[in-house]
Amino acid sequence: MIIGIDIGSTTTKAVSIEDGKVTKRIKTRALDAVTSATGALGKLVLENGIKIDLIKKINITGVGASNIKDDIFNIPTRRVNEIEAIGIGGMFLSGLNNIIITNIGTGTVIIEAGDKGISHFGGSGVGGGTISGLAKKLLPSVEFKNIMELAKTGKLNKVDLLLGDITDTSISFLSGESTASNFGKMLDTANPPDIALALINMVYQVIGVLSVFAARAKNSSQVIVTGRGSNNVIGQKVIAEITRMYGIEFVYPEFAEYTTAIGAGLSKK
Repeated sequence: MIIGIDIGSTTTKAVSIEDGKVTKRIKTRALDAVTSATGALGKLVLENGIKIDLIKKINITGVGASNIKDDIFNIPTRRVNEIEAIGIGGMFLSGLNNIIITNIGTGTVIIEAGDKGISHFGGSGVGGGTISGLAKKLLPSVEFKNIMELAKTGKLNKVDLLLGDITDTSISFLSGESTASNFGKMLDTANPPDIALALINMVYQVIGVLSVFAARAKNSSQVIVTGRGSNNVIGQKVIAEITRMYGIEFVYPEFAEYTTAIGAGLSKK
C-alpha cells in the first residue's frame, strides 16, 4: 500500500493506493505542515482500520511538503513535485492523455499533461483564496458554506456592469447578460447575497477564460477541472456559460478534489 498526501495551504488530503487503485480518501485541516501530514495519515489509518505495517511508502506533495524533512513514522517518505502530481492525478481520474488540467485551489494552476510529459502552462492567483479573502471585508461571514448559501439568492445585475447596461448592440458572441465589468456597477441596494454571487462569478469567469485560452493554445477542445474548487456548484454554472460562449468542454472527474494526493501516490519517480 502507498499513501499519497497533498499538504495544501488550508486543507490536507490523503489517499491510500493498492495495486494502482485508490481505495480510501480523507481530508483534514491543521495549522502547520507536520501536524497536517501526520494528522491526515493518522485519520486515514484509524478511520479505515489500515494496519500501518502494510504501508510501503508515503509520497507527499503540496505547499507544505518542503517542511517535512524526515520520514513520517519511520515509513519511507518521498516528496513529489506538485505539478507532476496534478498531471498524473488528472490523467488517472479522467482516463485521458494529452490534456489541459485546471486545478482550482487557493489559487489556480493550469497544466499540460500527456505523452511528452507534464508541464506548467500557467495560472492565476485568483482562486478559492480570493473569495475567502474578499469575503472578510465584503460579507458578514468568511465560512465558505455560508458564502455559498448567500450566493444562492444573489443578483449579479446589482453588482456587475453587464453589456446590456452600456449598449443595445450585441458584440461578437456576447449577449446583453454578459459581464462588461466585474463589480463595475455596485448599486447602493446591493446586499450580501448579491456580493457573494458576484465574488464567485468573478473568480470562476477568470479561471474559465484563462482555461479557454490555454486549451485553444494547445488545440484542445477539453479542460479537465480538478482541485477543491472543482466542487463549487455555482462556479460550475459560471463555467458552463463559458462553454456556451467559447465551445470548450469542461470535465469534472469523480474525486477531483483529491487529484493531487492521488497523483503523488501514483508517482513512480
